[in-house]
Amino acid sequence: MMLSAKQGGPVHPSASVWRPLGAGEIQITGGLWEQKQRLNADTILGHCESWMERIGWTGNFDRAAAGTIATGPAGTGPASTGHSGIEFVDSEVYKLLEAMAWELGREHSADLERRYRALAGRVAAAQQPDGYLHTSFGRPGQPPRYSSLESGHELYCFGHLFQAAVARLRTGHDDLLPQVARRLADHVYAQFGPGGRVGVCGHPEIEMALVELARATGEERYLELARLFIERRGTGTLAIHPFGQEYFQDDMPVRQATTMRGHAVRALYLASGALDVAAETGDAGLLAAVREQWANSVARRTYLTGGVGSHHQDEAFGDDFELPADRAYAETCAGIASVMLSWRLLLATGEDKYSDLIERTLLNNVLASPRADGRAFYYTNTLHQRTPGPQPDQHQLSQRAESGLRAPWFEVSCCPTNVARTLASAGLYFATASDDGIQLHQYGDYQLSTTLATGTVTLRVSSAYPDSGAVSVTVIEAPAGEMTLRLRVPAWARGSAALSENPTTRAPGYAEIRRVFLAGESVAVRFPDGARATYPDPRVDSVRGTFAVEQGPLVLALESPDLPPEWDLNQITADPGSIGISPDGAALDVYRLTPAPQAWPYHQERHGSEGERVRARLIPYHQWANRGPATMRVWLPIAARGAAAQPLPDH
Repeated sequence: MMLSAKQGGPVHPSASVWRPLGAGEIQITGGLWEQKQRLNADTILGHCESWMERIGWTGNFDRAAAGTIATGPAGTGPASTGHSGIEFVDSEVYKLLEAMAWELGREHSADLERRYRALAGRVAAAQQPDGYLHTSFGRPGQPPRYSSLESGHELYCFGHLFQAAVARLRTGHDDLLPQVARRLADHVYAQFGPGGRVGVCGHPEIEMALVELARATGEERYLELARLFIERRGTGTLAIHPFGQEYFQDDMPVRQATTMRGHAVRALYLASGALDVAAETGDAGLLAAVREQWANSVARRTYLTGGVGSHHQDEAFGDDFELPADRAYAETCAGIASVMLSWRLLLATGEDKYSDLIERTLLNNVLASPRADGRAFYYTNTLHQRTPGPQPDQHQLSQRAESGLRAPWFEVSCCPTNVARTLASAGLYFATASDDGIQLHQYGDYQLSTTLATGTVTLRVSSAYPDSGAVSVTVIEAPAGEMTLRLRVPAWARGSAALSENPTTRAPGYAEIRRVFLAGESVAVRFPDGARATYPDPRVDSVRGTFAVEQGPLVLALESPDLPPEWDLNQITADPGSIGISPDGAALDVYRLTPAPQAWPYHQERHGSEGERVRARLIPYHQWANRGPATMRVWLPIAARGAAAQPLPDH
């Protein structure tokens, strides 16, 4: 069954300041993002599909349908019986289905459609008569259903299935997977809705998925269930966790929290769900709470790359200003979750600061995950790699999230499939519409066409962004009457962005041009291309006395292949006053430290000196570790001769 219209992207509120565009309304046509979407379609989707087939995660559904599945050791592979992988690997199959659905909405492929339908059919076959669908619980030899809400991830997995179904609905198809999702959602409502068991999942996710399923299907019960889950969180429904109740945000109600805390992905997924509930129910207090949590977390608990999470053991936010570069966890999934929350806040408020963080996080934290060939990924994203580290076996599961090089797959492999669904839908974060205008939030090469109150508008955005700051917006089809074209001005470009015509309105974060537009007209904007030094807040003690280099929206990094082979990247300083642009990109002067040999590393007088100097090239952070084992750092110690260039903080 084909729906009559494609209804928005991953998020489509019933009411919002800006209206998100659907897969049929916007298309990336070139540049960096087209390259990444092509890599996703040609390589990453198949890579995820083949790995999960090979190690038995997809086969779990076949064995569940056949009645032969039982509890088995993790990672047992595609055996005739037993469950392969940890208890939440179902969610990886669902994220792959979501990625496939968005990709099919972006560019149809008969082969991908066939693979999608085959995989959806295998999932559907495992659904039980009452709608329940999970391969780790509820069958003979397995733990009972809902017997481990703290760590079982049942509702978490359901949420990812719902999001996969929404992607299928939003790309014009109401077929098998959406039907499976409805039956499962009805089951969950019967179990956990009014009059049912009072519980929540230890890993938030289902909350935002239920709201989106309600939006896509019109079923209000799903929204009501999401609201119940949000209100129950923080009321003591979950058993004590070894890392503390804040690990899964059960230490206080959502409305009382003032910052993100605990497991980073959990915190951001919960906030996204709370915001969705607030948007649909008109709950201004809940919206205000989430906005405050976002603001405080960005100001005090976010890395320069947009990454979040500085604790390895519990994959959690650290305390305020606890942002060590060499111990950054900055999980890829947390970056994606941050983008999801910021997008919701942008739609709800219209404030451009949320687009700024989306840009920073996508281009630096998220794009750092996939290797250039799309066959290996970072789970975590350090900002300082002290040793090159061993190269993971390209044919084996990686047991460790942290690695000197990207790994092809992990025992907990949430990040590759999350990257896949994000890349497939990335263009849907670039622009929005309102009754009388278009808002451009991200830049690159893309075309959009949508209907305003005064008619259809079609725009072509042309740019080599982020490698160039030149952007051109050409009107292909203009509506009747006036239209407002709103251009985001990134925080790093404020005061230096040049437009080809005077804007009707200029304010921090954006410029608006309101007039009658004619087909064939263009508006140009130029953002600065130069590299610049960025200094940390002095309260971030782990990088005090250092600086980083940014160019446009990109965070740059110094990698060991760009230094003499005998140099130690951990024993250098750099001069921020020497930053410049060379034919190979941004570069600066780097000095080799040559301390006098000592038997004890601490002394009453300053010792050591800056010796040899080289002109070193910097690369975009997201490109690091694509030239083999290497060391890398984003924050560079300030050379003695460059210390005078450091400005005093504003506070």
